[in-house]
This record gives sequence, structure tokens and C-alpha cells, in this order.
Amino acid sequence: MRRSIFLRGLLATVPAAYVTRAQAAARPAQTLTEKFEATRQSFNLPALAGVTVTTKAVGEVVYTGFRRAGSTVQITGNDKWHLGSDTKALTATLMAMLVEARKLKWETTLGEVFPELAKTMTPDLARVNLLHLLSHRAGLPPNVAWFTYGKRGVTYPEQRLAVLNDLLDKPLKAKPGSQYEYSNLGYTIAGAVAEKVTGQAWETLMQERIFRPLGMKSAGFGGLGKEGELDQPWPHGQNGKPMPKNGPAVDNPEVMGPAGTVHCSLSDWALFIADQLRGARGQGQLLRPESYQRLQTPPFEGEYALGWLVVERAWAKGKALTHAGSNTMNFAVAWLAPARETAFLVCTNMGGENATKGADEAVGHLLKAQFPSS
Repeated sequence: MRRSIFLRGLLATVPAAYVTRAQAAARPAQTLTEKFEATRQSFNLPALAGVTVTTKAVGEVVYTGFRRAGSTVQITGNDKWHLGSDTKALTATLMAMLVEARKLKWETTLGEVFPELAKTMTPDLARVNLLHLLSHRAGLPPNVAWFTYGKRGVTYPEQRLAVLNDLLDKPLKAKPGSQYEYSNLGYTIAGAVAEKVTGQAWETLMQERIFRPLGMKSAGFGGLGKEGELDQPWPHGQNGKPMPKNGPAVDNPEVMGPAGTVHCSLSDWALFIADQLRGARGQGQLLRPESYQRLQTPPFEGEYALGWLVVERAWAKGKALTHAGSNTMNFAVAWLAPARETAFLVCTNMGGENATKGADEAVGHLLKAQFPSS
């Protein structure tokens, strides 16, 4: 996802675009669907959907709009959405599972995971460890020329290993651990680490260790829908116009899957988010309590933990976890309030600034409905 979109979506105070109480009293109360529709139209979004999640239940999905702008095919509550960089929290959780299984330690370095490459790595790259990769402290650039790795007949793990091989003799931008820079590359390399220590593709690991245990039946990878058919939300550019094509290939390149290619229904994403909320209280299904704390606590100075940005919000009664994701054609955002055992998820099938602002406003609608006095 574009770093500028990520920052705009996450650093804004959520949210301020509500009608005043005096205005609300002057006309009949709107339903959540009506509020979502007003936001959708205000920001020229093709579709907009959201859901409130608690440790006890997943709420009913609120949705409005169309699978493709200009069509009459409406979205449904069961439609799938592209999560973009919200994939990172899923990948970080997978890595925590491998730490618990003693396949790795948080301090395990690339030199230790890939001893056959250690002699040709720069000393700094060899010292990059798992915590560095997952907290964007590895000194790696944000991206590489991703599309150059998608060669026919080359598996995704082989592509990720090729990415690492291309980094071996290149100096890092900063010493490991010393500087924050948001990096899709770091998470892609973390995926390669998982593949090396398990012998399985990241995609298989995600299905076996996260999606199936949590019952995320709709979860998969890549762009949405069957090519040419309006069976799922169609991707749109930041100008609101439909992309020329849809389908699995209309997405980030598969090689960067661990950084941002997961899709699923809102209800299924909510199953993972509910586990994160329960995990913050020591009651998660996937991990031990200390592992959730590790994921949700920045390991270095700053606000980024492992797959989560950690900020203080009054409405959250303290710590809030958040992340946004976009492949520039879709947008998804999550806000979690562990102290209140509640989270809010919003998705739209468009990229760009309007998608970010509209999603933030929709989060506000959900928040006010759940906590009217906030």
C-alpha cells in the first residue's frame, strides 16, 4: 500500500465528522445503513461496509452501495473485501505461532535462518531479526520492483527467496533496530523466514494455522471475483472509476503476499479481530497471553508494534490498536479498543484519499452507535 495513504488513515483522530446533538434532535434519527449511505455518497465511494466486533459477538454487517460504479448490482453482507496491509497483523500472528512452536525466537536473525546465505550477506543484513522485520525496524526500503519476480513456473516461496537473494550485497538504509520505516519488503522477508523454517508456503501456513482454526471460510489471496463477472466488489481507482479488469490477478504481486494480499468477508475478518481482542485479555484461541502482548506492544521507541499501530484514544479508554490497508484499488481499516473489548472494521472497494476519509467517517458511525456518550 502507499505509505502516504497509510499515514493519513492511521494518524487522524477518529473521527470528528458527526452531526451535532442539536442537529440530530431536529430530525428523525438515521439508521446506521442510512448514515453509511450518506457517507458513501459524500465521498463518491462505490460501496461501503462495516461491522462492530466484541469479545463476545460479531455484529451484523452494515453495507450499502454497488459492486461496481455505474452498475445496479448491490453489494451484500457476505461479500469479500481486500484487506491490503491489514494482512500484516495476520502475518505477525503466524510468526508468533512459529515462535511458540520453537521454530523461531523473536531475536532469530536472517543469518541464522539462512546459514547458506550468511557468508554473502552484508553484516547488517545478517543481524536483522524477526522483531526488526515485523516492527519496520530492519533498515529495509519500503518496496522493490515486485512485478519482476512473478515468473511463470516459479513458486511463491521461490520468488520470496529470490527477493532476499537480491538484497544480500546491498547496504541497509539504517542499522537494524535504529530507525522506523514502513516496509512491505520487511514482511515479505518474514514470510520467507516462515517458509524456510517450516518447509511450507506462507499461503498454506495461513490457511492451516489461522484461517481454518478460526473458521475464516471465505479467506483467500489476491484480487476479488471471477474475471469479468460482478460476483464480488470490483476494484476502483482513487478517482472513483472502475478498474478495466477485476479478478485474482488485479492486486499486489503474489510475492508480497505476507505484506498485503489477504481477502475475506467482513464477518470472517471479524473472527480474527475478536481473537486479538480476547488475546489482549489472556483469552485468545491462537496464542498464549504473552504472545498477544508481544504483538500489541511496540518493541522499540515509537507507536508501531507487530502488525499494529498503537495509539492512545479517549474513546478507547486508553490504548487503541489500528491499521489500514490498500492495494490502491480497495481500502480497509481496523480500530480495536482492548479495554472496551470492542473493535470497528470498515471496507470499501476504492483506493485513495476519499476512501480513507470515508472509511474513517464510517468508523465514527459505528463508534457512536456502540458508545453514544463517546
